[in-house]
Amino acid sequence: MDKKYIKKSKEELIKELNSIQYKVTKENATEAPFNNEYDNFFEKGIYVDITTGEPLFISADKFDSGCGWPAFSKPITKNVIKAKRDVSHGMVRTEVRSNTGDAHLGHVFSDGPEETGGLRYCINSAALKFIAIDKMTELGYEEYLDQLI
Repeated sequence: MDKKYIKKSKEELIKELNSIQYKVTKENATEAPFNNEYDNFFEKGIYVDITTGEPLFISADKFDSGCGWPAFSKPITKNVIKAKRDVSHGMVRTEVRSNTGDAHLGHVFSDGPEETGGLRYCINSAALKFIAIDKMTELGYEEYLDQLI
């Protein structure tokens, strides 16, 4: 079966990603708050896994949480994200990883806006690539356009 999004090898990712992108997605690092690409970015489009290109979040579900990282109320579909218990740094949290690429994305918290379900997916910009609405068809993401218009 031909899969559209494929998990890449460590060697491929080392060549393709910059240092912070690799550290975040494969070594579970966290980028600096408030000083990252998508924290205060609100253009229309989708956010994809930097390691596979798989769609993860849509701009319509992005909100300014004030946490210093991009925040989303939900993933683009439930099956693109997997949750994992994280007890690092003396806290109990729920880590979110991309399903296909197994990339560390960030964490999900239950302090999001009530009107959108109460969740806040706090995601590292370094784990994401933004695809602008006017590039979605050209890059093969046209099936998600109806969620933005």
